Amino acid sequence: MKRGCVLVLMALALNGACRADTIVQQPRAFGYVLGDMLTQRVLLSLDGHDLHDVPPPSTGRTGLWLERRQTRIEKDAQGRAWMVIDYQIVNAAQSLTQAEVPAFDLTPATGATLHVPAWPISIGALTPRASFNAGDLQPLRPDRIVLPEPRVDTRRRMFAMLALTAATLTGWMAWWSWRRREDARRLPFARAWESIRKRDAADIDADDGAWVSVHRALDETAGQVVHARSLNELLLRAPWLEALRTQLEAFYAGSQQRFFSRENSSAPFALRAFARALYRAEKKRQ
Repeated sequence: MKRGCVLVLMALALNGACRADTIVQQPRAFGYVLGDMLTQRVLLSLDGHDLHDVPPPSTGRTGLWLERRQTRIEKDAQGRAWMVIDYQIVNAAQSLTQAEVPAFDLTPATGATLHVPAWPISIGALTPRASFNAGDLQPLRPDRIVLPEPRVDTRRRMFAMLALTAATLTGWMAWWSWRRREDARRLPFARAWESIRKRDAADIDADDGAWVSVHRALDETAGQVVHARSLNELLLRAPWLEALRTQLEAFYAGSQQRFFSRENSSAPFALRAFARALYRAEKKRQ
């Protein structure tokens, strides 16, 4: 019997030795309502020695009233490390209610235990259970009737928006038309494409005038008359046409067969697509 008592006393003594006195800065104990935050600070020090790598307490709900947020470490002016623990009140009290910041233990790698005791707080109601029933302080306010807007104003705004939209579209179309005419005036391939675009798509490949308009655009770009043998001179003058070399060679081969061959038939060539590709390459260069 005596031996059992001695063992119990020794266990209590060892437990007390392992549980060190903890310095805690507790939050204000009163004046809280739903949504308020309160902060608890725990000094991470034992017998004058700083503690490192102290596992924080778990986050989440700690009971009916509080939720523990993510902890963080801050240092004061003396360089001491504090574990800062934020709590938020997540329930609304109907009347003045006592709650409690829960107790927990911090166990650093040294084996000692920093015990943080519970801390009582009070939580108040956002509103009283009963209204004051004086003046405009009534239990329920009457429904606020929203007057419909006059239909005349709505129609006016609608017509104004439609007019602005129409003016914007008209202005954009006018600018696009002007830009296309301006490109056709300044740019050779734009002028050729404008000419080909207006021709009949079914007969475009057989239209000699369309072929001539593309020839003139190529000659103007090179600054000289271009044929199959002088194609390299064109590409030296306009290197941005290098990507279309294969199509250019096919165009001049087809042109040679069309205008200078005794054979009536010529190999098919997509002249409309070729003119569009030249125009797009020219536009991209601008």
